[in-house]
Amino acid sequence: MQIDMSDWYNYILYNFSLERKNKLFIGFKGKNNSSAMLVNSFSGQNYLLTNSFDGLKKDIDKLPAEYDAVYLFGVDKDLTDSFRIEQIAEKDGKYLTTKLDLKSISDCFSASGIKNTISKVPTHYLCNEAYWHLLEKYEGKAVLIHIPTAKHYTIYAKTLKDMDKAIKNFKIDKVSPAIDLSDF
Repeated sequence: MQIDMSDWYNYILYNFSLERKNKLFIGFKGKNNSSAMLVNSFSGQNYLLTNSFDGLKKDIDKLPAEYDAVYLFGVDKDLTDSFRIEQIAEKDGKYLTTKLDLKSISDCFSASGIKNTISKVPTHYLCNEAYWHLLEKYEGKAVLIHIPTAKHYTIYAKTLKDMDKAIKNFKIDKVSPAIDLSDF
């Protein structure tokens, strides 16, 4: 049985909110932006960033610093049936990495039948810029998860049930092992 993507987002975020206290979910503004759809369907703490480099920095500066973990969702038009979890942000030849346990997040997605990868190659557009500023502000307690556009993602009812299990298993008390940035 195929379901509407906005229903999927509502389901995921409702269940995510039951396990996540003091977490912030961020997407980008835009009526048809799948990250905005995801974040807007969440009844917990959420925020949408302006779709400009100057605007998003101002938006992030306004956010309170009290969150234990920040989940930034960005859209990658090249993704069609998987998520990409980003480990690194790059700005002016410098690199920042997340301290959240990405393997645990990836394992939760995989156990739920959701294809995903962890990328150690920073992107070079708006999502990367936002990720950089969030990693700075929250001292590494942020993660960028790229998702497909709404028109490219088809999800079935079984995945909804499995996603509930995955999200409940996300842990923020673990940190990722340090990576060697000398390769960059």
